Amino acid sequence: MSDPFSLPEASVPQHPARGAGASHAHAYLDGLNAEQRAAVEALDGPVLVLAGAGTGKTRVLTTRLAHLVDTGRARPWQILAVTFTNKAAREMRERVGRLIGAEESGLWFGTFHSLCARILRRHAELVGLTSTFTILDTDDQVRLAKQVIQAAGVDEKRWPPKVLVGAIQRWKDKGWQPGQVPGAEAHEVARGRGADLYAAYQKRLKELNAADFGDLLMECIRLFREHPDVLADWQRRFRYILVDEYQDTNVAQYLWLRLLTSSTGPTFSTSPSKRIATRSQTSSISCNRWLLRNMVLPWLFNWFSTSRISERPTGSTPSVGSSSTSTSGSCS
Repeated sequence: MSDPFSLPEASVPQHPARGAGASHAHAYLDGLNAEQRAAVEALDGPVLVLAGAGTGKTRVLTTRLAHLVDTGRARPWQILAVTFTNKAAREMRERVGRLIGAEESGLWFGTFHSLCARILRRHAELVGLTSTFTILDTDDQVRLAKQVIQAAGVDEKRWPPKVLVGAIQRWKDKGWQPGQVPGAEAHEVARGRGADLYAAYQKRLKELNAADFGDLLMECIRLFREHPDVLADWQRRFRYILVDEYQDTNVAQYLWLRLLTSSTGPTFSTSPSKRIATRSQTSSISCNRWLLRNMVLPWLFNWFSTSRISERPTGSTPSVGSSSTSTSGSCS
């Protein structure tokens, strides 16, 4: 069992932040089209970039990050940049360094899981772990599930460990603790014993001082909900949150992001045009409505996109350059 997120902590650079009066011109803005440049320069309030594949969304995000640092709006360590893969995080870090020549130290780049792992290791004792907790890989999860199934006297041939692991991961993606799994969902596993097996699985994880990938988000969400002072510290730390390739099918990721920010928070997100509000993804459409009504106001940038948003909620995001007041919303 190894920890794929065990990375050395970045040291905080001692050089002063660049100011708006920096001697060099913002050459990194050259080559952007009008909508892209407007998205980069919209530094106040939430922003959503909604566009198709290959249209420069990641370039806009990295350029915006560079612009925040170069204009003195934020120090590198005050920006949280969430990416879809670890490879994307490394590439984004390199891009920002090339754009403004800034030191890499202090930058918070990573996937949802890797960033949650870093946060959890600083507050592990608050969620019943130690800072040296182990992150289980898929094989480890299956072995643990097998132990739980055998201990419960469940027919392993009828209900293979992989089935239980898949169900637990699905429930964690939806943000459900064992006691929150709906009866209909729990009934689909081991003839109604799914929630009990999930609870036993979680108990065993704690005994092993371990977490699976789903726990990295779930435990971080629990940490923030049960310890508002810790959440407030992280909210103050990150003045800007940038999310590349936001996916709307994982409720836990959405809940984590929503806890770190607010309806008027400085969130910047890019998303493929076909992913943000499709009718087929009914499980997350209420989250998308909240996102479109609150987090992305006052700016929505949508360029080179051949697909319409399939459902625009009442009071939804205005077109480029316009603004609107936020309406309350919830994700259920």
